[in-house]
Parts: sequence; C-alpha cells; structure tokens
Amino acid sequence: MLEIDNLTHRIAGRVLFEDASTFIAEGWKVGLIGRNGSGKTTLLRLIQDEAGEAGSSVRIRRGAKLGFVAQEMPATATPLLEAVIAADAELSALLAEAETASDPRRIADIHLRLGELDAYSAEARASAILSGLGFAQTDLARPCREFSGGWRMRAALAGVLFAQPELLLLDEPTNYLDLEGAAWLETYLARYPYTVLVVSHDREMLNRSVTHILALEERQLSVHPGGYDTYLKKRAERVALQTALKAKQDAQRAHLQKFIDRFRAKASKARQAQSRIKQLERMQDIAVPLDTRTAPFLFEDPSELASPLVVLDDCALGYVEGRPVLSSVSFRLDHDDRIVVLGPNGQGKTTLVKSIGGLLPLLSGKRVSSGKVSIGYFSQDHLDQLRAGETVLDHVGALEPDWAPAKQRALAARMGFGVEKIDTKVENLSGGEKVRLLLGMLAHAKPHVLILDEPTSHLDIDSREALIHAINDYKGAVLLITHDIYLAEACADRLWLVHGGRARQYDGDLEDYRALVLAAERGGGAKPSNAKAERQAKPAPGPSPYTLQRRLEEAEQKMERAQARLAKLDAELADPNLFERDAERGAELARLRETAAVELHQAEEAWLAAGAALEAAR
Repeated sequence: MLEIDNLTHRIAGRVLFEDASTFIAEGWKVGLIGRNGSGKTTLLRLIQDEAGEAGSSVRIRRGAKLGFVAQEMPATATPLLEAVIAADAELSALLAEAETASDPRRIADIHLRLGELDAYSAEARASAILSGLGFAQTDLARPCREFSGGWRMRAALAGVLFAQPELLLLDEPTNYLDLEGAAWLETYLARYPYTVLVVSHDREMLNRSVTHILALEERQLSVHPGGYDTYLKKRAERVALQTALKAKQDAQRAHLQKFIDRFRAKASKARQAQSRIKQLERMQDIAVPLDTRTAPFLFEDPSELASPLVVLDDCALGYVEGRPVLSSVSFRLDHDDRIVVLGPNGQGKTTLVKSIGGLLPLLSGKRVSSGKVSIGYFSQDHLDQLRAGETVLDHVGALEPDWAPAKQRALAARMGFGVEKIDTKVENLSGGEKVRLLLGMLAHAKPHVLILDEPTSHLDIDSREALIHAINDYKGAVLLITHDIYLAEACADRLWLVHGGRARQYDGDLEDYRALVLAAERGGGAKPSNAKAERQAKPAPGPSPYTLQRRLEEAEQKMERAQARLAKLDAELADPNLFERDAERGAELARLRETAAVELHQAEEAWLAAGAALEAAR
C-alpha cells in the first residue's frame, strides 16, 4: 500500500530523514512513533504531498484514495451532518449528478456506483461516527460555524473516517477527544477495513488498535509487528544484544590492535600484522542506539497543611444563575489525593475542577478551604497565555526577577530547557515544550493542589512517562482530567464521574469504565451512567459526604481524648499503695475510668457507623 524508498528531507538545514526506507502492506494498522520534533507530522505531509509524484521517494498503490485530517472543518453555515457526508468527494459528486443526469446508461452507472459506496446508509453511518466522537443528535443539524475549533476538528476527523480512504493518515487524533471518544476511536480503527497510519503518543491506542509500529529514530524508519508494549520489549532485547556484540567486538579490536602494535616492526611477523590490519579495516562498527534521556518534570513539594484542603458541600456549579451545570456536589480534597475526573466532554468536568480551585464562583452551597491553600491550575487552553516575542528565559526570569541571571538559567534547566532552547522565543517552541514551560512555571509556586486539565495532549510518550513520575512523587493533591488511560491508571487512587448533571465517586476502575462506554456504544444508547437509577432507588437523600466526613473526624478526636484519659487514669491506678493512702481518691479514679471506657466505646461505635455511611455515600 505504501512504500518509502531512500527518503531524505531537510527543514532549515536540519536533517529529519536520511535515506530512510520502509514498506507498509495493505490492511496494516500502523502506529508512527518518535520523539517530539523528530518529523512524524512532516512524514505524513510528505506522504500526502509526494505520493504519486514522478521520481518521488514516496509511493502508494495506484488508484488508492488517501485521507488526511489537515485542518478543522470550515466555519460555514452547512449543517454538521451534511458537511461530514460532503467529505466523501466521490459520493457527493455522484449524488449531485444523480439529480441532473438524463442519460439512462449514466443514471444506471451512477446508481450502481452509489450502491457500491453504500450511499443509502450514508446518513446513518455519518451519524454513528459523529455520536462516537461525542456529538449529540441535536448537534447534527446545527451549522458548523456554531462549534468551537476543537469540535470542528472532531467534525473534520468524522469526515475523513466517513470517507473511508484506502490509506488513512491521522496525526494525534485523540488530542481533541475525551476518554469516551478515544475508547470509541480505538475500537473503530481496530475494525477499519483499510490501511491506517496514525501518529499517537497514547500507549493504550497503540496497544489496542495497531498491528505494527513504525519507529522514527536516528533519521531512519523501521517497522515492527505488534503493539507498543511489544515494540518496547523487542527493542530492549535488540539493544541488549547489540550492546553485548559491541562489547565483544571492542574486545576483539583491542586484541588485534595489541598484536599489531607489538609485532608490526618485526620482519618475521610483518605479514601476520598486515593481515590483522586488514581484518580491522574490514570490521563493520556495531551501532548501539543512544538512550536519549527525557528531561524530568519537577513538582516541588508544598508546605504542610492539615486535611481537608478543599471541601464542596451540597453545591450547584455553573455559569448562569438558575441553570447549574452540576447540582448537589459534595466532595473533599485531601493533601495526598490522586483523583482522575471521568465523563464525556460537555458534561462539566472542567466546571467541577474550576469550582474546586476557586476559579469559578459557586451558584449555591458552600466551599471551605484554608486561607493558606495554594492551587495551581493547568489547561491546554493556557498555551495561548505565553507571551509572544519573549524567550523561555524571559518567562522563567519573570518568576524570580531578583535572581542573578545564572540562577535563572539554572531554574530553566531544571524545567528541562538547556542552553540550546533557553533563548528560543515561545512561539517557536513545540507544543510539548510549551506544556513543559507552563507546568514548570506552575510548579515553581509550590501549590498544595495541582489541577491538570488534559496536560498530555502535546507530550510524546517518554515525556508522559516523566510526567507520571513527577505526579507520583509530588506531595500535594492532584486533580486530573485526561483521555490518556495509561496516565490515569498510573496516577489515580480515586475516580470521580461527571455525567447527567451530577458528580459522584466511581467505584469501578478505568477498565470497567471503558467497558461501560463501549457497551453503551454497541447498544446505541447514551454514555453510561447509573445516576438516574440510583436516584430512583433512594427514597430520600442522606447526609452529604462532607457531613459524614466531619462526623468521622469528630469520632476520631473523641476516641483519642478517651484513650488519653484512660492511659492517664490507668497510670494512677497502677500505684499499689493508692487505696491504702487515699481510699476515696482510688474509688473516684475507678469511677472516672469506667466513664472514660464507656465514652471510648461510644466513640468507637460512632466512628464505625460514620465510616460505613461515608463508604456507602461515596
């Protein structure tokens, strides 16, 4: 289907590909991987631009239809469903011609071809794709111009999927999708009947959806069967083997060189020395891939504060009075929490985390937090807040304007910006580098709570791995919205589900949630949520989790006080001469001990009851 032969390409003097060759067979689902800036997107553009050109290094099967999401759907008055169907140029042209054709033979040919293209189910197929990507049925008749840029990108993706090209090229398709849309796309691509080449840094997609990995390393291309985890395992085995062979070769070289140095000047050994010199010259160097290190993320530990850090108690959240996005929200955030917020786009995940962070005023209810709590909020929308025309050092220096330049440069280096990048203007940074700069600036303030809203959209796989380590090492609380299941599974200890105007704790794991999403898609229903059934099953709402948590903490404090009193009384009663010396005092201490024991028992009962009720409420 696709053949690349001795491809060499430079951008601004920098070599991205040097005599790179590869082959992709028909029907393969291939994941293209490589570091940020290595040239993955450039390769997709070269395939699109050069395929079929005479003398090109890129060749695709003659007559194959190529599909590529180049930009978002135009902001026109065309209804969304019509715009997606129009993405299949041949189908649209035939449908238009069918309206005007008069030649009976041409009409027959048109309808025969329309049947081959399954034109009569076009609306149903387009609707199913749009639904899978998160659009509601009411959206299908809306003009494209009413949607934001991110949603028009989804519409463009829907259009290329609908057209079903024989070679489908996708560049980070999950960047604008929520976890539900990403799960749907994984399944769709795995069943796609033609060839796919997808650039992705999503490990789960690369493990579930592709049959091969195309690795772009050291300006070369290499294809490996299996998913990403299989590729990693085979690569590690290959590097270990090459390292061992390299060590063996180095030892052999040293042995030959030692013989040459010792006997080259001796006439009796000159022939043997010359033979070994030629043997050395014939040896081909064994190249061991360099283990290029990814700069770590560093989230400095905040000052210690008692839990809870933030509490929402029976709150209504939203933007317009009387029209809440979420109702009856009760959550608490403790200093060591790692929470992932689940739910389809548009259900209120960002509304929830902004309300917890104090960035959005409550419509009703109570938000309680310590006045000393510092909250850091990251959103991919904030990439636009970097100041154009200023360098990385300008941004870092603004954090600590009184520091010496050398110290400011050291701070930038800790954020992952060495001498080659520190004087780069922010508009010339890659998306991943902009994310790294914003996260570094955010972490420098040492917040007690980190709220990360889709932090990985522009990060490569190695940078995502570094982010996981930073989050897990961080001593504060983390609230995370992400479509990256691998990141979520590696960091989360609790899940919150936002859906249907409610936010609640989700007791399953991410694999359970993914299975529910896919089951809902197969059933043609809405995204999964049992909130309605739960509300019908409950005759009346009980105390909020916040109230129950306070009861639990009060019971713990009573237990501690009772235990302290008992310990003190027991120490006094342990005196063997107490009753001989002061019988009344001894009797009084005994009565006090009995009272303290009863209080301890009651506090323990209250603690057990509050704990059970809190578990049930969550």
